[in-house]
Amino acid sequence: MNEKLLIIDDETNVRTMMQLALRHVGYQVETATNGIEGLEKYGNGENFDLVIVDQRMPQMTGIEVQKAIFSRNPKAKFILATAFGTIDLALEAIQAGAQDFLRKPFTAETLRAAVRTTLDREVEHHTAVPVGMVCKSFTRTTFNGYSFSSEEDHLDEKTGEVHCDFRVVGQGQDRIITVSLPAYFQELVKAHADLEQVPGGPRFWQALAEEFLADFLWTNASLPETPKLIIEDLSSPLRNWIDSMLTVDLPSSHARS
Repeated sequence: MNEKLLIIDDETNVRTMMQLALRHVGYQVETATNGIEGLEKYGNGENFDLVIVDQRMPQMTGIEVQKAIFSRNPKAKFILATAFGTIDLALEAIQAGAQDFLRKPFTAETLRAAVRTTLDREVEHHTAVPVGMVCKSFTRTTFNGYSFSSEEDHLDEKTGEVHCDFRVVGQGQDRIITVSLPAYFQELVKAHADLEQVPGGPRFWQALAEEFLADFLWTNASLPETPKLIIEDLSSPLRNWIDSMLTVDLPSSHARS
C-alpha cells in the first residue's frame, strides 16, 4: 500500500491508535492535533489520498475542516470520526464532502475497513441533499465501513406488513437485510403525522426503512445478528425524521398493486 493518510484529531490516544493501526497494514500516515495544523499539513492535497478528521475539536470542527479541504481539492476523500454523531450531522457531513463515518469508539478492524472502502470509491457530490432527509443519500455513503442499496420492497397482503430488502456490503460481508414495518407501527406513524395517508405512498415507507437501517449501522458499527430488523417503536429520532419528511416532496416509486 502506497496511499498516504492524514489523521486530524485532538485526542492523543485516539490519534496514536489510528496511526499504529493503519501503519501496521502498510499505509503512510501523518497526524495533526487540530484543524489549523491539519490544513497546514494538507496544503493543496496532492500528497494525501484520504483525510480522517474528528468532528469535535477546538478552534475548528471536523465539518469546517472538511469544507476548507474540499474547497482546495474537490476530489478529496474524507472520513468523519465522532462520538457525538447524529443522522442530521451525518447528512451535513455528506454535504461537506464526507464519504464515510466512524462512530467512536471503534476497533482497528472497523477503521481499516472504512479506510479501504473509502479509498476504493469514487468521490460523489451531495450538496443538494437536505439535512433531515435520508432517502437515497445514505445508500451512496458508508457508515463504519458499511454501505447499502435498496433491493425491493413488498406488502404482505395478509398482515399489512411492509418489508424492505437492502443489500448491505462492508467489512468483508455482503448480506440481504430486511427491514419490516408492522401494520400497527404504520398506524402509529399516521397518528403521529395526523394523516390518513402518508406522503409519497410506498416510497415513504421505504425511506423510513432506509433511515432506520442507516441509524442501526451508524449506532452499532456492525450488521444485525439476524437478517431481519423489525421497527416496533416510534422512537424520538424517527418522530423527528417523520416531522422533517412532512415538509419534503417525496416522489413515489415501485408502486404496489
